[in-house]
Amino acid sequence: MTKRFFELADDVNVPHRWHLAMPRDRQGLKVDDGQFRLGFPVLLKERLRIPIEIAGTPLDYTEAGIMIPVVHVRVASMFAELAPDDVQLIPVDVEGHADQYLILVATRRIRCIDEQASRIELWTHEDGVPHKVGQYSSVRDMRIDKAKVGSAQVFRCEGWTGSLIVSGEIKGALAAMGATGTRFEEV
Repeated sequence: MTKRFFELADDVNVPHRWHLAMPRDRQGLKVDDGQFRLGFPVLLKERLRIPIEIAGTPLDYTEAGIMIPVVHVRVASMFAELAPDDVQLIPVDVEGHADQYLILVATRRIRCIDEQASRIELWTHEDGVPHKVGQYSSVRDMRIDKAKVGSAQVFRCEGWTGSLIVSGEIKGALAAMGATGTRFEEV
């Protein structure tokens, strides 16, 4: 049976849900959000806090700031069990909530986008951004080459790291535990 993979994203259509702001350091300064989406481990010197942008029902999976996965401790435990070599779990304080939450960092980045099956656009010289020429500027209807994924359960795609990809096994485990806030699209 062929393994299946899915883009995991924040279900913004959950009614009355909370919205989390960008993580901040002890001084209240926003941290570099891009570091959490590179597909590599993150080195932090201090514990971060995440303000609540819009109050509402807490979710098990939320994207704080710009696509930074924040998970409840029970979801983090499942990721640690099923994908220990693929994730880094960084404890954070969500303001006003005693429950434990962690930033989920995919620590693998794999060159696996199927360029023939996906709708991609590349940066060109005409775009006026010379250092990006030849890189993906847009990836829609993303499909991956599953043969290139190997044993990974959680990863980011090289060249298009905004998408968090999880295996069908991870998707099934999230569904079985009734994790709130998740949305999946098969890739």
